[in-house]
Amino acid sequence: MNINKRISIALVAILIIVLVGVSYLTANHDGDNIIDNRPTTLIIKSDKPIDNPNLDLAFQTANLKEIHLAGGCFWGLESYMARVYGVKDVVSGYANGTTENPTYHDVTRKNSGHAETVKVIYDAKRVDLDTLLRYYLRVVDPISINQQGNDVGKQYRTGIYYKDEAEKTIIERRLARLQKDYQQPIAIEVLPLDNFYLAEEYHQDYLDKNPNGYCHIDLTAARDTLISPVLYSLPADQIIQSSLTDLQYQVTQNGKTERSFSNEYWDHYAEGIYVDIVSGEPLFSSNDKFKSGCGWPSFSRPIDPEVVTYHEDTSFNMIRTEVRSRVADAHLGHVFEDGPTELGGLRYCINSAAIRFVALEDMASEGYDYLIHMIK
Repeated sequence: MNINKRISIALVAILIIVLVGVSYLTANHDGDNIIDNRPTTLIIKSDKPIDNPNLDLAFQTANLKEIHLAGGCFWGLESYMARVYGVKDVVSGYANGTTENPTYHDVTRKNSGHAETVKVIYDAKRVDLDTLLRYYLRVVDPISINQQGNDVGKQYRTGIYYKDEAEKTIIERRLARLQKDYQQPIAIEVLPLDNFYLAEEYHQDYLDKNPNGYCHIDLTAARDTLISPVLYSLPADQIIQSSLTDLQYQVTQNGKTERSFSNEYWDHYAEGIYVDIVSGEPLFSSNDKFKSGCGWPSFSRPIDPEVVTYHEDTSFNMIRTEVRSRVADAHLGHVFEDGPTELGGLRYCINSAAIRFVALEDMASEGYDYLIHMIK
């Protein structure tokens, strides 16, 4: 091959490299803001579609509230929080910095002091702030300072920024519970929202526009739905008495126990959920029901860890752990440590009279459509 031909081939190769580079910069530019410090690893642990349960919901303006959450790169946090039931919209922006109208370049290169933050607009009749915080805390490292995943810098700090002083108590109470799980102090800053500026358009809905884009969050965690207590309520005593059978009333209100092997659900294994007979709050899933041989319905876990409460029971000269429902405070049964090891080792022994079964095919019509994905 002569020298001129080699030079021509080299020039063509250089031209291709330049064109590819220009294409990359064009796709990742907004003015002088280059997305040049994001890792390229995509962290999604499932190839199943991540459905958004809010797409077909109607929202009333009067019920809408907002909270601002910082948790590292806002691409992943925005996409994740948008998939929480009851969330109307999530937008990415820059919060609590020292300059006005910052650009991405200002935040990452000029030390503007802003945190990459998402504004979560939610329906307070469908999901409460505490439940939103539980979702948020699932996907952040609460003791890491100025780093989440591979993203390092002050702009990647964690923070919860509120506009209503009453929200501060809810936030601090949730973080106090979280602190019990860690020896190191929780590093999430809790502050009033001082300022928030929308990020550039290319940042908005980034992972919807770029399905293979970088994300340090496991978006599939949104599928493990948490139950918000605002969806359910405790009826008046008169309604409870009139709506329950005598057995249901004695079990739930007076802590009685029904007979084994002669109750409604001890050998029932259809697909669906089991809800509190008093409030309707979802408690257990058919996915977690197993044959224990005890004669009562047995589950390896509740559908959400916080839908039940635990109390010491010393009746009948025994020391047991009583299980009660969260919203209605109804007696359900007891939990024992003799369940299948492969299912976690617990056995929730529950009275059939304390629960009601909702079949998979009836969940939508009865208002439990937001949980169907957990059964299928």
